[in-house]
Amino acid sequence: MTDQLPHEKGFHVSWDQLHRDARALAWRLDGKGPENGDWRALVAITRGGMAPAMIIARELDIRTVDTISIKSYDHQTQGAAQVTKAPDMDLIGDGHGVLVIDDLVDTGRTLEVVRKLLPKAHIATVYAKPKSRDLVQTYVTEVSQDTWIFFPWDLALQYVEPYRGR
Repeated sequence: MTDQLPHEKGFHVSWDQLHRDARALAWRLDGKGPENGDWRALVAITRGGMAPAMIIARELDIRTVDTISIKSYDHQTQGAAQVTKAPDMDLIGDGHGVLVIDDLVDTGRTLEVVRKLLPKAHIATVYAKPKSRDLVQTYVTEVSQDTWIFFPWDLALQYVEPYRGR
């Protein structure tokens, strides 16, 4: 058996699947907010958290939506996480009643930065890897640490050879 590159053990997520999984995450979060079951605001972690956050905000009727931008990846290489755009801290405060949404927790570097900035926020991701799943309070699907998730915004439709060749 040959060693696989990180992208060779891939989990391909279609727009349809992402929509279903984001709605499943919304169902898990429904009624769980500290404001009589409601969430005061939602913060999407850009860029991956924006699509699921849009779906969750719609499903849970959350009208106050902001973003936080944290850069830690350069293509498929992860480095130190740094905030490049913070949410409106006057509005978001320490995170009490705030739902933070991302597509995936992988190494946890991004969420560690978010947790320091918003210590009372509820962090939820659509997908979680074992190394850092304890950094999120709610997620939908766990994938193995060595799986690379291909999100629909990263893909183009094209023919793929079957596993057994022609």
